[in-house]
Amino acid sequence: MIGAGLSGIGMGIALRRAGIEDFVILERADDIGGTWRDNTYPGVGVDIPVQGYQFSFELNPRWSRLYANGAEVKAYVDHLTDRYGLRAHVRLHTEVVERVWDQSAQVWCLRLGGAGNHFGSEVTARFVVSAIGLFVDPKPVDLPGAAGFAGTILHSARWDRTCDLSGKRVAVVGTGASAVQLVPHIARQASRLEVYQRTPIWVTPKLDLPTPRTLMWLFQRMPRVQAAVRVAAARSVEVLLIDILVNHRRAPFIVHGMERLTRALWYRWQVRDPDTRDRLTPRYGLGCKRAALSNTYLRAFNRPNVELVTDAIERITPGGLRTVDGRERQVDVIVLATGFRTASDPENFRRTPVRGRDGFDLATHYTEHRLHSYEGISIPGLPNHFMMYGPYGWVGGAWHQMVETSSAHIVRVITEARRRGATTVEVRREPTARWTRQMRRRLETSLWATRRCATANSFYYDHHGDVAYVRPTSSRQARRASRTFPLDDYVYTT
Repeated sequence: MIGAGLSGIGMGIALRRAGIEDFVILERADDIGGTWRDNTYPGVGVDIPVQGYQFSFELNPRWSRLYANGAEVKAYVDHLTDRYGLRAHVRLHTEVVERVWDQSAQVWCLRLGGAGNHFGSEVTARFVVSAIGLFVDPKPVDLPGAAGFAGTILHSARWDRTCDLSGKRVAVVGTGASAVQLVPHIARQASRLEVYQRTPIWVTPKLDLPTPRTLMWLFQRMPRVQAAVRVAAARSVEVLLIDILVNHRRAPFIVHGMERLTRALWYRWQVRDPDTRDRLTPRYGLGCKRAALSNTYLRAFNRPNVELVTDAIERITPGGLRTVDGRERQVDVIVLATGFRTASDPENFRRTPVRGRDGFDLATHYTEHRLHSYEGISIPGLPNHFMMYGPYGWVGGAWHQMVETSSAHIVRVITEARRRGATTVEVRREPTARWTRQMRRRLETSLWATRRCATANSFYYDHHGDVAYVRPTSSRQARRASRTFPLDDYVYTT
């Protein structure tokens, strides 16, 4: 497995539960945890109810509140790793910089980099599972002048806890989910805060409450109750993402009504200044890009030390930021909350190539062809290769649901290959094309297929303009498919 975040750890657990022990998890960083290792900025936490943000087979009865903070989730990942004996399978400081299929030996050759003593060496593996997650690397700074800035530049995913923002003049560039969480915290520390917005984000109320001790007690003694709560929490997110957004054309009034209520009540209540409120209000439909939950982000713009800047940035100067209107604002610290490269970005695989059978190159394939996959997991041309999150792979509302369905699918294929004595297994082209057509057809009724998303600048859309981010089925359907898909949709070769 490549990556020791929730996907890699979840896949490792699935293999061990299936009796498969000969595997390794390669992690480029110095610790496990993925997103929850990298993101330690002030205010980081889950954006769905945490009861739904856990594996069905390992429930935590002691989540401190409805929306847990990042440190709690990281502790949960550590607990999983120890509980299921995965530490011995993890190699840290080990980055996979190239994957090449050796047709003669019928194995993958993985060239390693990173800071450890594996640099320049190779690992061969019969099977490879890509568990790199949805957000792979922070987007590089594309503003001229960054190298000459005299102050400090931070990225939300590379936070420096030693940097004290008290009394500083701070600029936050970007208004995505990370910015929504960290802006209120910075606003309370900085002498002045400027938030540079290109595209506004929908922000809705966050019903965040501490978990009563009596409820923790109940979950500990009656795990079936917590299991039911988990299903309900995950289902509540899925209702919005799948039932309402994917089936938008059947009942468009639902989203339209939610938009009107949010704009007329929530935004008006949260932001006092009409001009600031207008600039914070999206012009695209609610749901075109992932909305954020916060009771404090919009209110931060009522503070006298906070300014919303919507003029485009021209460049970074030694003393601050200059916008296209010619105005330069002096700052001490620039915080980049500018997002990430997603898993389907060809740049990921130009930096770390994936080369399969008969010259297949994943970066070239993603560049020249619309994305496709089989069940969001396999792609023809890549034998013995699986993705925990591939095109059309996001299942339901919580990442854990996708990990459970993907790992079940992969374990079935590996187990069947071993039963048949096969050394290679590769998904057939026809089932891949058929399944992808079904996903695209279902998305034709979605909100994302309408003009209302034209200005959203959403990562839901890939570089071809397709919404290859989400699997437009329910998690229940995905779970059933992972257990019942025809095993002969793959070719097994001895």
